[in-house]
Amino acid sequence: MSATNSIIKKPIISADSHVMEPPGTYIDRIDRKFRDRAPRVVFTPERGDIYVIDGMADTIPMGLVAAAGKTAEELAIAATKARFDDLHRGGWDPVARISDQDRDGVYAEIIYPSVGMVLCNHPDAEYKTACFDAYNLWISEYCDGNRERLLGCGQTAMRSPQEGIEDLRRIKQLGLRGVMMPGFPVMEDYDSPIYDEFWAAAVDLGLPLSFHILTSRDGVSGKGALGHSRGPKLNGFMTIIRGCQDIMGTLIFGAVFERHPKLKVVCVEADAGWVPHYMYRLDHAYKRHRFWLTAGKLSKLPSEYFSENIYVTFQDDWVAFKVMDLCNPRRLMWANDFPHSDSTWPHSQTLLQEHAAGLDTDHKNWLLHDNVAELYGVQ
Repeated sequence: MSATNSIIKKPIISADSHVMEPPGTYIDRIDRKFRDRAPRVVFTPERGDIYVIDGMADTIPMGLVAAAGKTAEELAIAATKARFDDLHRGGWDPVARISDQDRDGVYAEIIYPSVGMVLCNHPDAEYKTACFDAYNLWISEYCDGNRERLLGCGQTAMRSPQEGIEDLRRIKQLGLRGVMMPGFPVMEDYDSPIYDEFWAAAVDLGLPLSFHILTSRDGVSGKGALGHSRGPKLNGFMTIIRGCQDIMGTLIFGAVFERHPKLKVVCVEADAGWVPHYMYRLDHAYKRHRFWLTAGKLSKLPSEYFSENIYVTFQDDWVAFKVMDLCNPRRLMWANDFPHSDSTWPHSQTLLQEHAAGLDTDHKNWLLHDNVAELYGVQ
């Protein structure tokens, strides 16, 4: 790798970026049983091109999914007028993406889906599995031309622990770097011992497991973060990180990390400025209330598991830059979220010059390169 920036001498890696799945992603690769129902792109005069998913009431406006670089005013138009051919080509074309990376001063990206985030909340586990199998094939193809800079994550529907293990093995065989998990598994919740073999398999295969915002909605018709929230619609945006926090608490208090000390989990796009307070709150709850509010048996304080086993990604959360030493700075990872509407692209270098100005060289290297490179085995 060669340096492409002036913030650090090492190449910057975004720990959370995305693709905009092109129209043929699912239809062309899905099990024939589901081809007529596969997620597909449909044009509507009112909203432009949208992704329609069978069995889900909400559609996905492509303009917002690929709105990196747009102003706040332009986002309102992007939500209703976009056509797929007008979107960031780098969002779905791997060759064009390299140019977009260079423009942003980013050498490589950990790449997550976009439509696949919504599919995590689909009520039909068999359908969801078929969609994820198709996506895993597509994202592997997408990364094939430049696996040094395009670092894809696969998906599993977690229909059962054993099927999850089989998914891990296929994802590893496809050359993908990690696994994006649904917020809710199909069977018992993630703190159940029935998943112990799955966690052990992830460790053995060297695959970090990621829990991304907006993949933990309880239902498909609007009960989640941006659906039915209290107060004005914008207040719903403030609740987005809660789903990730709930999962982290479930894994910690459920003694998952106690039983699997080498397990590495990534809390993705939920910011990081809250982490020091959350770790305090975990310890407070455990010290004061564990004898009447049940939890797993822990040999360490909850904050110690968070500090060791959980990585956290963030974009322009300036608070996170200020509190790195109040958590574990070796578990924080910066991201640009390209090409989504919250992306810092193409202004990431300007942002980093400002927000990272007070950090020493070690902290900058950890945040922008070392932590993500070590986690995903990037040479």
